[in-house]
Amino acid sequence: MNKVEEQYPVQSGSTFAKGLFIGGLLGAAAALLFAPKPGRELRGDLSEKVGMMTDRTKEVATVVGDKASELARTVSSKTSDLARTVNQGRNDVMDSVRKASADVAEEATRASEEVAAASAEAKEDARKELNSTSL
Repeated sequence: MNKVEEQYPVQSGSTFAKGLFIGGLLGAAAALLFAPKPGRELRGDLSEKVGMMTDRTKEVATVVGDKASELARTVSSKTSDLARTVNQGRNDVMDSVRKASADVAEEATRASEEVAAASAEAKEDARKELNSTSL
């Protein structure tokens, strides 16, 4: 950067827009003040314009408030729906886990019983084999 750029940095577009807006307001005020109207009429015009601007500002504030309330209700509703969906999903997963756990326990019990039966059968077969070879 050279010295001139350091002394006069480039302003953002929003700064320019603010300056343009303020300049426009000052120009409009100057035009009203220097217009060829009597003081009483000029004050009446200014009072009327201020009243219109006040009314318009109130209207905008009301619309913004209504929109904000509507947005808050929508966000609240969507959040509740999401919470309900998450809870339902959690409950479904928990039910699936419980069912799977019960199925595994049941299968393990059945397998254990089958092993015990096979072991008893093998023991009996071994005893019969020993008895037949010893005689």
